[in-house]
Amino acid sequence: MTDEAVRYEKLGNTAVITLNRPHRRNALDAAVAEGMQGAVSTARQDPSVRTVVLTGAGGAFCAGADLAGDAASDDPVFFGRDLVLGHQRWLGELAALEKPVIAAVDGPAAGAGFSLALAADFMFVTPRTRLMASFVSIGLVPDLSMFHVLPRLVGLARAKEIIFSARAIGAEEALALGLAQALVPADQLLSRALDYARQFDDAPPRALALAKTLLNRSFETDRATMNQLEAAAQSLCGASQYHAEAVRRFLAKEALAYVGAELPAS
Repeated sequence: MTDEAVRYEKLGNTAVITLNRPHRRNALDAAVAEGMQGAVSTARQDPSVRTVVLTGAGGAFCAGADLAGDAASDDPVFFGRDLVLGHQRWLGELAALEKPVIAAVDGPAAGAGFSLALAADFMFVTPRTRLMASFVSIGLVPDLSMFHVLPRLVGLARAKEIIFSARAIGAEEALALGLAQALVPADQLLSRALDYARQFDDAPPRALALAKTLLNRSFETDRATMNQLEAAAQSLCGASQYHAEAVRRFLAKEALAYVGAELPAS
């Protein structure tokens, strides 16, 4: 339905999740939280979904929290905490989803919208993209895991500069900082993201799932523990049907089912 705050559609093996409040620049509210919770759960539970593309309707990705639309609270002291943790539940599930997630970001991704884009594994941007950690400009601090993710991507000093300045980051700078992986024309954003997603259709889903899960924990886990997790994951993958078939193909000099994924040229 076009009036849903979050649209979910399946195109081949890719789930496309669209924030659909263009009149509010896809700002996050209770309806979006409910819709995202359902969409992420559906993508997680469907084994035929190999990848997820996350985008926004109407030329904007997400303008952050809908401050004008937030419901009143009978406990204002804890209202902000409850609001952030409520959104964090579905965003945490998105970040931990054991499938590649591509954020197709056109227009502004501000505040929590920037945090949402950072929850994806890959970010595709357009010349109109503007990433803004705009929290300080309205007297707030970053939320939805930005304190955790941003310094790990750009380093502590650069993260401080981005957050303290509350400035806009354009597409070219996002690429240079490693925040984005591809810059594409605005009218090709979704098609390029889908083309990239389809390259994972024949990839080993269990191996990708384990690789993503371990990578997401690599900054908080010591080397010895990571070695043990790595060995356990390798043992599981080594006993899989996918690996056995890949070895058979290799020895028979046949083409492998998955030859890798290539990012679009910027």
